[in-house]
Amino acid sequence: MTEKKSVNLKKSFSDFFSYIGRHKVALFVSVALSVIGSALTLIGPGKVGDMTNLIKDGLTGTMDISAITKIAVLLAVLYLLGFVVNYVQGFLMATVTQRVTQGMRRDISEKIDRMPLKYFDSHTIGDTLSRVTNDVDTVGQTMNQCFSTMIFYIALLIGATLLMLHTNWIMALCGIAASLAGFAVVVMLISKSQKYFILQQQELGGINGCVEESYTGLQVIKAYNGEKSVQSDFHKRNEQLYDSAWKSQFLSGSMQPLMTFAGNFSYVVVCIVGAVLAAQGKIEFGIIVAFMLYIRNFTYPLQNISQALQSVQSMAAACQRVFEFLDEEEMADESEKTALLQEVKGNVTFNHVRFGYNPDKVIIKDFSNQVEAGQKIAIVGPTGAGKTTIVNLLMRFYEVNSGSISIDGIPTTSLTRENLHNLFGMVLQDTWMFEGTVRENLVYNKQNVSDEKLDEVCRAVGLIDLIDQLPHRYDTMLSDNASISAGQKQLFTIARAMLEDAPLMILDEATSSVDTRTELHVQQAMDLLTQGRTSFIIAHRLSTIKNADCILVMKDGDIIEYGNHETLMAKGGFYADLYNSQFEQAS
Repeated sequence: MTEKKSVNLKKSFSDFFSYIGRHKVALFVSVALSVIGSALTLIGPGKVGDMTNLIKDGLTGTMDISAITKIAVLLAVLYLLGFVVNYVQGFLMATVTQRVTQGMRRDISEKIDRMPLKYFDSHTIGDTLSRVTNDVDTVGQTMNQCFSTMIFYIALLIGATLLMLHTNWIMALCGIAASLAGFAVVVMLISKSQKYFILQQQELGGINGCVEESYTGLQVIKAYNGEKSVQSDFHKRNEQLYDSAWKSQFLSGSMQPLMTFAGNFSYVVVCIVGAVLAAQGKIEFGIIVAFMLYIRNFTYPLQNISQALQSVQSMAAACQRVFEFLDEEEMADESEKTALLQEVKGNVTFNHVRFGYNPDKVIIKDFSNQVEAGQKIAIVGPTGAGKTTIVNLLMRFYEVNSGSISIDGIPTTSLTRENLHNLFGMVLQDTWMFEGTVRENLVYNKQNVSDEKLDEVCRAVGLIDLIDQLPHRYDTMLSDNASISAGQKQLFTIARAMLEDAPLMILDEATSSVDTRTELHVQQAMDLLTQGRTSFIIAHRLSTIKNADCILVMKDGDIIEYGNHETLMAKGGFYADLYNSQFEQAS
């Protein structure tokens, strides 16, 4: 479960404002337009007050229609200008918002490519996806709905306060005091509800991870009757999400009724104080009308600001999660590396390699071996012996704690990961198919592969019959949940590696998902695949690696035996016991 963290408002907004600095020109124009829009709105109440006085005087004398018409026309022009300014401001803010969220998604996507695998070993997929989707969407929605309006309403609030004080300070102070009493309670609620907003975002990421795991492991869940256990876990997470969401929404939802009450109360106060002052002859009736509009321009912004602060809290929590991810440790920069391997022979040297996924738990203790170019090296041993870890280190998915791995005398740490990965073709026990055509799945990240070449490779691995049965052959659309068997998916990965045509090859349980008859066919394909290439083969079915040039037998992170099949069987050691035990189990 993801560790619960408190939100740091100052840091969240500091990171956010630094991030949106690239759009500062558009934001500055948007702020300026908001201020202009609020200024145009504030001119109206004074003019309405003047019009009211003209009408009141006209009721007892001559009605000055010309002056009233001029004020009416001026108001119409002001309100029209206000509409245009606010429309342009809204357009700019919407554009900036979408650019910011687009940039966040792009930066997160690029960040994923730069992060070490150890991060994803300790974080659920659902939590990471939630940062890309839910958290970024929360930031975008808050920016679009709240930031521009907050600027407008803050300017309106300041302007209304100054105009009220200028018009009549007694009525202004009475109205402001009534409104601020409600706003003080809102500020207190904000401080109380903030912790629940960060919990809400964290629980949302957790429940996404639960749903993602349940969906991908649906067959296993059903096969082991694990529905009740999964439902129990989901209900627990759902209850936690409900609890944090309810508390955050209830506390923040109380803001609007409080501010509405404060606004209505301020209207009453202004009316009473204005009536007393008018009765004493200290103000005209038009000032009371103007003040009714001024106090609306004071309380209405307070109501909207308090409502916007509710969304801003969610945004602060989302920002923290997004920028936490963007600030995660990346793989070391390799721009200064100049070593480049192109014409590769395939000599690989492991020199006293030591490694542990956790510093206090070493898996590979002291691994040394010299692999000659073109050799087929099999790595065998019990589960947890370190076989797949050797491959991870060879590909630099993880860095060794000490020692070195060299290819043709050049340490892999001197090569860029891109160059190193180009040297290898890989067939893993975990098959991977993505949504796309058969051709795209086969020639992944490789260009200009002809149908003739595809036919040759598919025929070699035994996929040609499946291809011929598809309605559009290589242009047939597939997805990761297409109706293709696990064995056929394994053949796809083998074909993909053959098309890569890399000088070194890694086969990690490449025949684990195929039946015995298909295995013989695949074995022939793999023999063709590994011909003339330095190959590392991890296998539990020892019958598949009998023809390996050298078999490394690993146990507890060390090589305890090595040699070809005949030599190791003649020794009658650990390998012989493993090999014989498989045939005893089979019989």
